[in-house]
Amino acid sequence: MRIDKLLWCLRLFKTRSLATKACVEQKVKLNGDFMKASKESGVGDQVAIKHGPAWKTYKVLNVPKSRISAKLLPEHLKETTAWKDLEMLENIAIENRLNRLQGLTGRPTKKTRRDMEKFLDSGDPVDKGE
Repeated sequence: MRIDKLLWCLRLFKTRSLATKACVEQKVKLNGDFMKASKESGVGDQVAIKHGPAWKTYKVLNVPKSRISAKLLPEHLKETTAWKDLEMLENIAIENRLNRLQGLTGRPTKKTRRDMEKFLDSGDPVDKGE
């Protein structure tokens, strides 16, 4: 079965096009190597998917004929990710949750940036490295 279809059938990606896009962007490895979405995969293969800074690894136990329900997933797939990577992903999720609670959602908007620059310029002179 094609790797993009397998990733979709095993519920690792929401759509097959997202699985294909991840393969093109080299966010998926099959047995340690990057590959095209059309690469054939089967039972016993190691699949690694990049989630942020870490790689989540899985072992294919069984190849389904079509997309399977979440209840049947343990019969077809086994997660083999290292504890260190899982802990790092959990810490990042906690940090993001705390940032969201404080109102930090990522990159500032143009208006927020202008307000910050206005605030910095109105106060004491700040050395801007000039």
